Amino acid sequence: VKVLFALLLTAAAAEGQSFHQGNCPQPSVQENFNVTQYMGTWYEVEKLPAMFERGKCNQATYSLLDDGTVKVRNVELANGKISSIEGVAKVKNSSQPAILDVSFFRGVPDAPYWVLSTDYHSHALVYSCSDYFGLFHIDFAWILARTRVLTGDIILQERKRERVGNNAHT
Repeated sequence: VKVLFALLLTAAAAEGQSFHQGNCPQPSVQENFNVTQYMGTWYEVEKLPAMFERGKCNQATYSLLDDGTVKVRNVELANGKISSIEGVAKVKNSSQPAILDVSFFRGVPDAPYWVLSTDYHSHALVYSCSDYFGLFHIDFAWILARTRVLTGDIILQERKRERVGNNAHT
């Protein structure tokens, strides 16, 4: 276990991941979240480093499916080539619809997808976290926009909100 722990820490540090001791925090999410209004294309404006996202010009398109789940299609430009991946997200608990689980691969545990804030029309702040045996966790966060560019004041507002949410574990 010690060797595995050391390998995970080394890999995370090498990728520039944002990791911390202990379990994942539980930040506040968007109240009265409306999944339907959230559907459509979102462009990544800023993010915490993510080892699974190495490209640029990242965008995600969300489509509501007949069974109430959400089709997720992520696209990025990596090494001059467009690559994409599709998955499915589902609301974890209907009383907190801003907390979703997303899956891209069978047999791999779902990843949390928490919408911390959104106005649905221009920007959103999304948080995720991977917990490793309760010893440490890796934070992921994205500032998303309906257009490829956001104004500086909105970016600063969402950066501040993301920092406040992540201070829940200190």
